[in-house]
Amino acid sequence: MVFQKKLFSQISEALFREYEAVTKRDKIKKLIPLNPKEQEELFNAYLSTAKWVDIYYTWRPNLKDEDDNFLVELAVASGAEAIITYNEKDFKKSELLFDFKIVTPKIFIKQSYKE
Repeated sequence: MVFQKKLFSQISEALFREYEAVTKRDKIKKLIPLNPKEQEELFNAYLSTAKWVDIYYTWRPNLKDEDDNFLVELAVASGAEAIITYNEKDFKKSELLFDFKIVTPKIFIKQSYKE
């Protein structure tokens, strides 16, 4: 039997802006087999399922990439269990330690849906 958790994506103003900017990159557009209207509809569908989190306190865990700190702030503010990222190594070098996991999508899925 496979146990399935209900997962909720968390989003903040900073992450929204990041997603918005990434989806407009020519390199990304070429990878997506959807026309611009379909891409917008897909993005809006994702947003409709994400939990909006307001950030009231900023953390500076001194990540290698300063632009990733907002993801730690979102994880702390939302009480997230994990940050799921392909950029695992940069998050694990933080000077501040928090009570959430940093895992790749592949590892997260394997750990979440074991038989």
